[in-house]
Amino acid sequence: MNEAVKKQLPTKSERHKLFGSVEPGPKTKPMEKNKMKDLQNTKKDFLFELDAVGVSDVKHPVMLKSQLEPKTQTTVAQFYFASSISQGSKGTNMSRFTEQLHSYYQEGFTLDFATLKSFVFDLQQRLEQKDAELTVSFPWFFERQAPYSEQAGLNHADAWLRVRYHEGFGYDLKVGLTGTITTLCPCSKEISEYSAHNQRGHIEMEVTLQPEFDDTIYDWKHMLLEAAESNASARIHPVLKRPDEKMVTEQAYENPRFVEDMVRLVASDLYEYETVEQFSVKCVNEESIHLHDAIASISYDKREE
Repeated sequence: MNEAVKKQLPTKSERHKLFGSVEPGPKTKPMEKNKMKDLQNTKKDFLFELDAVGVSDVKHPVMLKSQLEPKTQTTVAQFYFASSISQGSKGTNMSRFTEQLHSYYQEGFTLDFATLKSFVFDLQQRLEQKDAELTVSFPWFFERQAPYSEQAGLNHADAWLRVRYHEGFGYDLKVGLTGTITTLCPCSKEISEYSAHNQRGHIEMEVTLQPEFDDTIYDWKHMLLEAAESNASARIHPVLKRPDEKMVTEQAYENPRFVEDMVRLVASDLYEYETVEQFSVKCVNEESIHLHDAIASISYDKREE
């Protein structure tokens, strides 16, 4: 029986050279920051002001407060940071965005408006520009009990918020949430001898809040979720036993909804929230008897009344 011959490999440094590594060349440029040329801080006429310069797709852990259980949770958020740039500035210092994010994280970064307002104000001052903004998106988890057995599980919704500060106009607050619902087709119920077809619907909401909105009193995530779910044929549940399933399907049959119905009903709730200045609503139904989706949308600005 022949013994296997062990392969004799070059050393690691020799392998690196084999695949293209070379010896370091002479270093003539300074290492001290104050001696380095700062191209981004060059001041001259650069032809145009820029609407936004910054960084996006920054993933980071954050803390989140909720009126629903779990009332304190950690989640992974995705950040977008930007500011405008004057015509006289060449660019921005990209490292300042993530540097400030880490600074806030070390102090315990919670996604509340007080913290985020402070963040964008500090960022605007640090960048020496007239404005700064951040947009952060994240999955929000909430507990949902079955209607009869009260068996609990976790649902989730995709949420986002944007906080912008401008030295001349103050703060602008926008939030959004996509909630998932059950809808039952009114037409199918009307024309069929037996039952009616259901579909899973997605309600996408975008809302402009009053600048003084207090999220220690109101949970905007819960507000938007309730606007979507309370108007649906039925709510989505992570756990359903047979008695629960009977209740949910009967409730859906008793509350048929077209996509057109959904956006009008959700818009009515958002209109009645005093803290909401402007909103848009879109419903997308994943049709159970078609390959296509059904859609409807509406936008309204209460400030134009």
